[in-house]
Amino acid sequence: MAGHDEPIGDDRPVWRKVVEFPLVALLIAIAAVAAVMAVLYVLFELLPADIDPNVDMVVRTLVTVGVFFLLGKYFISRLGENPRDDLPLAGAFRDMGLGFLGGGWLITMTVGVAAILGVYGIAGWGSSGDALMIFMQAGLFAGFFEELLLRGILFRFLEEFGGSWVALIISSLVFGFGHAGNDNATLFSSVAIAIEAGILLGAAYMYTRSLWLAVGIHAGWNVVQGYVWDVPVSGNQVDGLVDARLSGPELLSGGAFGLEASIIALVVATSAGLWLLREAARKGHVMQPWWVRRRLAREGEATNAS
Repeated sequence: MAGHDEPIGDDRPVWRKVVEFPLVALLIAIAAVAAVMAVLYVLFELLPADIDPNVDMVVRTLVTVGVFFLLGKYFISRLGENPRDDLPLAGAFRDMGLGFLGGGWLITMTVGVAAILGVYGIAGWGSSGDALMIFMQAGLFAGFFEELLLRGILFRFLEEFGGSWVALIISSLVFGFGHAGNDNATLFSSVAIAIEAGILLGAAYMYTRSLWLAVGIHAGWNVVQGYVWDVPVSGNQVDGLVDARLSGPELLSGGAFGLEASIIALVVATSAGLWLLREAARKGHVMQPWWVRRRLAREGEATNAS
């Protein structure tokens, strides 16, 4: 069982116990993210007003991802009672690559089923006008930043406090309803994302105890969905490699929000997420709540003492 060997009789000062408590560590991590975002906002305002929009987007994306990588690796990793690096360099490209292929394959299966059911069709070639935006923002930025925030901070510290299942439920709901303000969002689209993506990405984090697989899945799903198949990315219309159309019942097509709000994606992605969740449990990567771990540790100490 992950994370149950925690010292009970320690002599840490009170202030350190408070700072390292999971929910306090969560607030510190969120405050750090907010502070960094504020600093980046001020710095980006210094960019030349006449800079090329594409150059501007690339600079902002690369700098933001780079800064938050450093924040995650060298600050957030040191927070809490059980400091750990969720962004290890060893195996990073492998896990991210496998995740990208996996996410791309899942959305491709979703599109394939939609085509068989007659709710997705290709009218011709697209202009790929949004290619840079899809790769930079929907892929790199959303894949990395959202996973750092939702899994690397929210899931991690909620799990340390309330256990894996509480963390999975809450982080999934926050992720799903965090898309409620997107274009063409509905109650069903938010619930669908919470279930299909929340479980899948949370399970990827639990399985590897690293963010890289989840980052790859997230980015691969978005990029292949938007660029290859010209399907709206979480409600945002894009101009991809082909010119595609969604039609028919919204439960199958997802309507204007896209296939993420369809029962097809709900079945495909959730099935993969449940499989990955089972594998994570088989590896012993399910964490008990904080108070249960403490009780078990006390019982273990009492047994050893006797």
